[in-house]
Amino acid sequence: MTDHILIERPESAPHIQIIRFNRPGKKNAITRAMYQTMTDALKAAEAAPDIRVHAFLGTEGCFSAGNDLADFLAFAMSGNMGREVIDFLVALASTRKPVVSGVDGLAIGIGTTIHLHCDLTVASDRSLFKTPFVDLALVPEAASSLLAPRAMGHQRAFALLALGEGLSAADAKEAGLIWKVTSPDAVEAETLSLAAKLAAKPPEALRIARDLMRGPPDAVLEHIQKEAEHFAAQLKSAEARAAFEAFMKR
Repeated sequence: MTDHILIERPESAPHIQIIRFNRPGKKNAITRAMYQTMTDALKAAEAAPDIRVHAFLGTEGCFSAGNDLADFLAFAMSGNMGREVIDFLVALASTRKPVVSGVDGLAIGIGTTIHLHCDLTVASDRSLFKTPFVDLALVPEAASSLLAPRAMGHQRAFALLALGEGLSAADAKEAGLIWKVTSPDAVEAETLSLAAKLAAKPPEALRIARDLMRGPPDAVLEHIQKEAEHFAAQLKSAEARAAFEAFMKR
């Protein structure tokens, strides 16, 4: 299962750790094992003095379709959501080193909300950001119900998180969700170029500047837990089961 997440450190940029989704046959849908691998990678990189930047990448035409629906169904049947998802979100929200991401194509659910925790995101002009939480009788996660309104205002955040409207790359840039739009074949190079520029900065000065802009993570971590409680309750609900069954019949 760890092959579905590749942890890379380019020889040309040893101060960057890449976390790459690598499950293209399932549109990089994220399983519990994949979450655990990413959590371990984030924690290891945070503790490694020689790694200065985290970078998230997907595969050609797809960043991630979000959580694996089979896991969702298992959660709903067992009533046990597991800790892997929350542990990953907590690790991501707690990073002290810069986080960048590169998106080409689909970015669904957490494939969208993960970028609210990134400092710089590059997306191809064919990318689509969409969060169908409410359509599946679920609620926003990754503290997105706190961070999205901060970044883009209530109405645009509500359209994304509650109405389920998608954002094109241009719309996502205008909304403040991402930093730059480029061609599909330039996403990875642009993302790693930004990461390399950050890695070359004086690390302590960069850390302080980032902390000043982001503020203490306490409110974000509290919101992650609050959302998770509602998310777990909804997973077990009759309306969520009906929504999943309808989705699986498409």
